[in-house]
Amino acid sequence: MKSAQKTNKSKRQRVHLRIRKKITGTPVRPRLSVAFSGQHIYAQIIDDAASKTVVGVSTTEKSVASLKISANVEGAAKVGKLLAERAKAKNIASVVFDRGGYKYHGKVKALAEAAREGGLNF
Repeated sequence: MKSAQKTNKSKRQRVHLRIRKKITGTPVRPRLSVAFSGQHIYAQIIDDAASKTVVGVSTTEKSVASLKISANVEGAAKVGKLLAERAKAKNIASVVFDRGGYKYHGKVKALAEAAREGGLNF
C-alpha cells in the first residue's frame, strides 16, 4: 500500500506551479528563475513570450566552477551578483522574481538580494 504522505519535492513542485500561474516573463520584464540541487545553483532570466533563456548562470559552468562556488548562502550571493552583471550587459534592468517554490529565505533570499545590489529591479 502506498503512503499518502507527500514528499518535500512534490510539495515544492505544487507551490511552484501555483506561482507560475501568476508570473510570466515578458520581453520588457523577463522572469528570474532559481533552482538548487545538492551541489549546484542555477539562475536564469527567461523571456516566456519567446520561450528563450536570455541570461543564465550556474555553478556547473567552467568559468564559474573555477571560482569554487559551493551551494550555500555565500555561493548563492556570488551567483546573484554574476547574474546581475550578465543581465546589465544584455540591457536588462528589471525582472519578475520566480522563487521556484522555495521559501524566501537562506539561499533564495541571498541570491535575490545580491541581484538587487547588482542593479536588477524586482
